[in-house]
Amino acid sequence: MPLPVSEIERELVHTRRVRYEGYKRADGLWDIEAHITDVKNHDFTLKTGVRRAGLPVHDMVVRVTIDRRLNVVDAVAVSDAVPYPGGCERAAPEYKKLIGLNLVKKFRDGLKARLGGVQGCTHITEMLAALPTAAIQTFAGEMREDRMDGRKPFQLDHCLAMDTSGETVKQWYPEWYVKKEEKAGA
Repeated sequence: MPLPVSEIERELVHTRRVRYEGYKRADGLWDIEAHITDVKNHDFTLKTGVRRAGLPVHDMVVRVTIDRRLNVVDAVAVSDAVPYPGGCERAAPEYKKLIGLNLVKKFRDGLKARLGGVQGCTHITEMLAALPTAAIQTFAGEMREDRMDGRKPFQLDHCLAMDTSGETVKQWYPEWYVKKEEKAGA
């Protein structure tokens, strides 16, 4: 269902696109790439000069290589378009600090501690906060739910729809359904 049409006249002035892609590598590892672009539909004046309409203000990509347990084994970032050339690109090598983090075990806390604030690039770091869910989606076809060896499927209890005391779980994962009263007492 689309958003309702705005009743107020408006003009598009900015577009931010964020894209995540997951790759299965021949060596058994996985690459998750995140790409962000910011584009104005009008000329944009920066301290460094005018950025013409349609040219990106930000165009940044980060690749995180993970193993099957979602441990970060490598990371590389590049900035092809930045508002402050000669300054913004200096953050790219800092993303090696992601190595050793695990995407599902306090990743966002580690990300903030290692690359938050002036330790990294605001745009790349914010984009990386969504990396765990992008990785889970990449692995989704690889982790067959009927072969979980009795372990609770990873997606349960991670959102409203997949609450183990909700109707979706009751219908599709009845073996994991827990009545609200029982869950509250746990």
